[in-house]
Amino acid sequence: MLSAVRFSRSALLNGLLLGLSCTTTLPALAASETDWLTRSTLTGDWGGLRHQLNEDGIRFTGDYSGETAYNADGGLHRSARYSQNIKLGVQFDLSKLYGLDNAGKVQLTINDRRGNSASEDLVGNRLPIQENYGGLYTRLTELSYERSLFTPALNVKLGYMAMGNDLGGLDSGILCNFMNAGFCGHPLNMSGGSGWTNYPNARLGVRVKYDLSPSWQLRVAAFNVDPDSNGNSSRAWHLGPKRTTGTVVPIELVYKHAGELPGEYKVGYYYDSSDVKRIDSDKKVSGRGGHYLLVDQAVWRSPTSEGRSLHAFGQYSAASEAASPFSKWYGTGVVLYKPFEGRPHDTVALGYGRAVPNPRSRDMQQDAALANRTAFPNLDSAEQLIELGYGYQATPWLTLRPNLQYIIEPGAFSGQNIDNALVMGLQVKAAL
Repeated sequence: MLSAVRFSRSALLNGLLLGLSCTTTLPALAASETDWLTRSTLTGDWGGLRHQLNEDGIRFTGDYSGETAYNADGGLHRSARYSQNIKLGVQFDLSKLYGLDNAGKVQLTINDRRGNSASEDLVGNRLPIQENYGGLYTRLTELSYERSLFTPALNVKLGYMAMGNDLGGLDSGILCNFMNAGFCGHPLNMSGGSGWTNYPNARLGVRVKYDLSPSWQLRVAAFNVDPDSNGNSSRAWHLGPKRTTGTVVPIELVYKHAGELPGEYKVGYYYDSSDVKRIDSDKKVSGRGGHYLLVDQAVWRSPTSEGRSLHAFGQYSAASEAASPFSKWYGTGVVLYKPFEGRPHDTVALGYGRAVPNPRSRDMQQDAALANRTAFPNLDSAEQLIELGYGYQATPWLTLRPNLQYIIEPGAFSGQNIDNALVMGLQVKAAL
């Protein structure tokens, strides 16, 4: 009987995913649309149905990303790896659906990931070369409710969701002009040293945004910490935690300014109340935290070509050294928008990142090597990353991003002597 119940629930959830997929594809096939090179999504407007549903308060979204990486030199092996992510979502605007004032919105999102890791299989480094790799199964990514409360300046969202959707990253999206997860998303030592989870891992929580002024905003959140559910396919559809160890509370101050050279600045702090094992000891640490600074600033704008500009970004993040294997992250780079007059939506991106292992972890690796009477490699202090990529907007819904990544000291975190690696990559993104 129990197996039958499990089968029925699995079949129901798989049917929901299939239904969402068909909703985003079959109408397009049935429609007589021929503007697939110029429309904003691959599946189009479904003969007008998609636009009508959106007007009525039901908005369907979907996107695909595929990332191929070939290790051309150094690392562990010469070969290629591919990973992909498909995201399907639907948002219900309750104000439109029921004719109510400020009734809020409900968001449902499902993710499916497949593929293999170039970092694990080919290079041996810590910072994932493919940002969409991890958690290779179908899962519920978000089921949340959002609305303004008391005043338009106060926005609240609660439910089951990923922390990084609203905190820890730059709202401008500048960092996802890169394929390496060291840039795209939030600094990875946040999740390495606390209960902060990487997308698409979701947790029960609440997020509050308050507009202090047109330029300043305060963001505060609280999320359940459940390490046993991270990357656990058996928990893919469970909103409740398997084992709660504490609560992680991030607080973030955001400053944005418009004008000739717009910019975005974020400073944040987070604290996880969980008790965790201390690195290099059997004792436990009660609570762990970290802080970060993120910047996206336009530094040049063409006086003669509308849309052509150069933005510089910076990232700094530090995590608790008592329990985090990844103590510091530094990132910086530039993105040129509209590099050529005839390519208004293309980009050129160049970034440099430095991930610093915890000295306690390094000491443990060295002590273990001495105990085993094996040589410990003469390593520098960090894994470093250089990425150069070109974003080619092939159609309004399709972006191709060829890129080169140079990984310096790939074995910095594992304590292995691995040659620097040159990786050739291609990222494909499509709005469904």
